[in-house]
Amino acid sequence: MDKLLTLKETAQVLRVSERTIMRYLKSGKLKASKVGQWRISQKDLEEFLNKYSNKKHAKI
Repeated sequence: MDKLLTLKETAQVLRVSERTIMRYLKSGKLKASKVGQWRISQKDLEEFLNKYSNKKHAKI
């Protein structure tokens, strides 16, 4: 099972604000599930990085 990250954890990984993560979610660039609070799976974050990054990233 994939690890689920909070908005704060995802923002720290991407080095952006939580508000930016919410923008990504609302625009459909990043997938998430709301279980009490928003959760982003590691797999969805890796897909986001692969699609929108201009660099190759190591596994998170």
